[in-house]
Amino acid sequence: MKSNQLYILLIFILLLILGSSIFLNFLLFNRAKKYYLELNETRLDPNGLNYYPANIKKPIDTSKIRIVFFGDSRAESWIFPDINEYDVSKYEFINRGISSQTSIQTIERFPYHVNSLQPNVVIIQVGINDLKTIGLFPEDKNSIIATCKSNIKEIVDESRKIGATVIISTIFPVGKVPLERQPFWSDEIGKAVEELNTYIKTLAEDKIIVFDAFPILADSQGMMLQEYSLDELHLNERGYNALNKKLVELLKSMKLRTAHN
Repeated sequence: MKSNQLYILLIFILLLILGSSIFLNFLLFNRAKKYYLELNETRLDPNGLNYYPANIKKPIDTSKIRIVFFGDSRAESWIFPDINEYDVSKYEFINRGISSQTSIQTIERFPYHVNSLQPNVVIIQVGINDLKTIGLFPEDKNSIIATCKSNIKEIVDESRKIGATVIISTIFPVGKVPLERQPFWSDEIGKAVEELNTYIKTLAEDKIIVFDAFPILADSQGMMLQEYSLDELHLNERGYNALNKKLVELLKSMKLRTAHN
C-alpha cells in the first residue's frame, strides 16, 4: 500500500514539474514573441514617425493653454486630468507618447510630432526603456546611463527652442518583476533609475520644472506601489490619478500664457 502511495506521489510531483515547465516556457515564448514583434515594427518605422500625423496643421484655440505629453508608453498611457474633477477647462491636453521608445527615438521624432503643435507646455516622461536594457547589456551600464542623460537634456533643450515651458518628470519606479522577465532583469536597473532621477533634478531652471513623480508612486523600498501597478513598468488608472492631483496643482501655480499666435 505504501509503495502505491509513493508511486502516486512521484507521479504527481513529475506532473507538477512538467506542468510548471510548460507554463514557464509558455510565458517565455510570449515574452520573446512580444520582443520579436517590437523589433520588427521598429525596423519598419525606427522612430515611430507614422504613429502620429507628422507636422499636423491643426487650428490652435488661442484661449487655451496647450499641453503635450511626450515620451514612451508611460507618457502615452497618461490619462488626462478629468475636467470636472480638476477644473482644467482652460487647458488643452494632447498626447504624443509611443510605447517601447527609447530616449533617442523620441528625440528623432520631436520635430515631426511636437513642433507644429506649438505647445505652451511639454511634459516629458522617458528613459525607462533605455535603462531596462542594462539587464541585457550589464557591461554597458555606464554608457547607457550617460547616453540617456544626454538625450533627456536634448529633449528638454528642443522643447525650450520652440518656446514651451518644460515639465520634466522623474522616471517612475518599477514594480515587481514577473517570473518570465527575471532572466532579462537586473537590480542595477533600479539603481540606474535613481541616478537618472538625481540628474533630472539638476535640470531645473527658468521655465524648466522638475515634476518629482517617483515619491508619489514609490513605496518605502523604492518600488512601485502595488495599488498603482498595472505591471512591472506601467501604471494603472489610480496611479495616473495620483500623479494628476499633483500635476494640476503644479499647473495652476504656474503663470502660463495661452496658446502661441
